[in-house]
Amino acid sequence: MKPVLVPLAAAALLSACAALQPPPEMPSTYVLEARRATTAQQPKRDLVLAVSMPRARPGFDSAQMAYERRSHELEYFTKNRWADTPPRMLAPLLAEALDQSGGLRAGVQAPGAASADLRLDVEIVRLLQDFSTRPSRVRFTLRVQLVDVGTRRVLATREFDETENAPSDDAYGGVIAANRALERLLGQVVDFCLGQPVSR
Repeated sequence: MKPVLVPLAAAALLSACAALQPPPEMPSTYVLEARRATTAQQPKRDLVLAVSMPRARPGFDSAQMAYERRSHELEYFTKNRWADTPPRMLAPLLAEALDQSGGLRAGVQAPGAASADLRLDVEIVRLLQDFSTRPSRVRFTLRVQLVDVGTRRVLATREFDETENAPSDDAYGGVIAANRALERLLGQVVDFCLGQPVSR
């Protein structure tokens, strides 16, 4: 009987040790969000602007949070991630900012039921936290293109770039900085769209 009791005791001891260990650490999940963009007053035009699903350049098209410690080398946080891909989080924020601007009949996401006069195509060129400086900083760059849906003519194209120092040199500090930069970017994109001459 004794040889049987030893393995049983060892198994019980291992089970007890496993029960005492803390649960595996879950990754922290963050969102892109911004307060209502502050924009210059524009006369209201009877136009519907549709925001197409944004794209992202390679390296920035997943829920992984990117950072760099030296130029041209992307790394990703292992215990921190976005709640969704940046393009999917950005689309409703752009549509909402345009809709709340007061300069359009409506700002909507495409595809949608509304028939749009204009379309905004957006590409995330860069969204990363740069640790090569102290404090670290976030670079957030968007390339946008406004298209006349009826004629398929490109009305204007522009790149917007914002840099924001992180309040702390960690992923959460980067999230705060990214959302502060995003707030300014939304205002700039709205002003860009409303400032283009469109004959209707």
